[in-house]
This record gives sequence, C-alpha cells and structure tokens, in this order.
Amino acid sequence: MTQKDLIDTVAVTTNDVACDGTGASGGHPRVWLHIDPATRDVVCPYCSRRFVLDAGVTAAAVQH
Repeated sequence: MTQKDLIDTVAVTTNDVACDGTGASGGHPRVWLHIDPATRDVVCPYCSRRFVLDAGVTAAAVQH
C-alpha cells in the first residue's frame, strides 16, 4: 500500500468544495478549495483529504 492509498479520497460533482476535516483527522478550520481543471483534483492543505471530480462532470476554469 502506498502513501497515496492512505489519503482519504472523496468523489465530488462540483468544482468548489469545502473541507473542515471531519472524520478521522479530528477537524480543522473550514476552507474552500477549487478543483484544478487540468488535474481534476485538489488536496486539502490541512488534512490532506483529496477531492476528485467525478468522471461524468466537466471541470470548469475559475471564473472571476
């Protein structure tokens, strides 16, 4: 088993996700993360939970 296999991975259907570390990590301040359209994922800087855009969802670029 690799280190990557140990990281909690969550499939999502939106480009923007919130993480507050609930679960095994014990919690942390809520942060909003944006999924990178090129990699289709983002990793929380606090708990290392990985959010992956579901295969059927189109990744959108950041719009300002």
